[in-house]
Amino acid sequence: MVSDAAMAANWAGNVRFRAERVVAPESVGELQEIVAGARKARALGTGHSFSRIADTDGTLISTARLPRRIRIDDGAVTVSGGIRYGDLARELAPNGWALRNLGSLPHISVAGACATGTHGSGDRNGSLATSVAALDLVTASGELVSVRRGADEDFDGHVIALGALGITVAVTLDLVPGFQVRQLVYEGLTRDTLLASVEEIFAASYSVSVFTGWDPASSQLWLKQRVDGPEGDAEPPAERFGARLATRPLHPVPGIDPTHTTQQLGVPGPWHERLPHFRLDFTPSAGDELQTEYFVAREHAAAAIDALFAIGAVVRPALQISEIRTVAADTLWLSPAFQRDVMALHFTWLSAEATVMPAIAAVERALAPFSPVPHWGKVFSLPPAAVRAGYPRAAEFLALAARRDPEAVFRNQYLDTYLPAA
Repeated sequence: MVSDAAMAANWAGNVRFRAERVVAPESVGELQEIVAGARKARALGTGHSFSRIADTDGTLISTARLPRRIRIDDGAVTVSGGIRYGDLARELAPNGWALRNLGSLPHISVAGACATGTHGSGDRNGSLATSVAALDLVTASGELVSVRRGADEDFDGHVIALGALGITVAVTLDLVPGFQVRQLVYEGLTRDTLLASVEEIFAASYSVSVFTGWDPASSQLWLKQRVDGPEGDAEPPAERFGARLATRPLHPVPGIDPTHTTQQLGVPGPWHERLPHFRLDFTPSAGDELQTEYFVAREHAAAAIDALFAIGAVVRPALQISEIRTVAADTLWLSPAFQRDVMALHFTWLSAEATVMPAIAAVERALAPFSPVPHWGKVFSLPPAAVRAGYPRAAEFLALAARRDPEAVFRNQYLDTYLPAA
């Protein structure tokens, strides 16, 4: 076992963990012993959550040093939970396999991203957790248990589980045949066109993102097209939805060097080198920042976007950039896309909490008519009752958690606030 004081804070530095100790077991057996002897315990992946979801006043357990495992078998891959998506992709691609989708950053861990409902974009793409076919986890007693899709009736409660059920040591993910993607960026998308054509815009490619500073005159449209799709080998038009095709690489945040972004300008490349916005070998995103994200039902997409443009002047002083994406419906109990397609409205803020929190409050007021659901791993200020109201199977999840963890070893202040036990 390795003690690691460097894990005392999350990646952004806005959360200082309250743990009595931070440990990094080097075997599953060692992990089982730690958990079985812990009063309180939580798992820590790459620390890319901005909320206190991973915090504990007991033992914080990093999964980074568990034995590295990647086993491809019959259209699926089983990996150690602490592995990063970018590292996994580099193993899959040479063997002709791919994951259906990836998030903006390839630097995040598989187990952590799935546990918090992290996602990429695409009208037909679910969150990263929808690829999970099986999980191995260490429960509060130290027992190693496995759950599988189709074999366990409460499997859909285990996948996005916020660390409440145990420490995930292995994840089995569905694979698809490898594919090529080209990335095109268009500048000058206007508010009026976005609102008038929101459904057409987000159906325009395999994965679509709109980056905006809530300036009505100009946003960026990022299209990630499969080369084997209907648009993949066509000459890209110089204009889409009134926006102009960029002739130089761009960063989502205006004025920042695009060196860290993935290849643009329509150059085809492997799926894992185009679906994320940022390259694995570079520091992700813009550096110091806070992040917030809300999900609204797709039928409210245009109205919600319009409401945010209306408060652009309030939001911009605290904002680096916003990203708008889509996520397909799923059946996972704690998913923001549970049984409904959603629009995801993301905010990358300055690293200045005193400036950011009033902007977050303004965003939440603007989105209130659309019953927004926050991302579990981001910063938000919605009342706990409003958060829980977004999850119709929350009571069933809490019952599952009580069975898996009767002594509340994995519960923390975050869970007690937003998903209080009965």
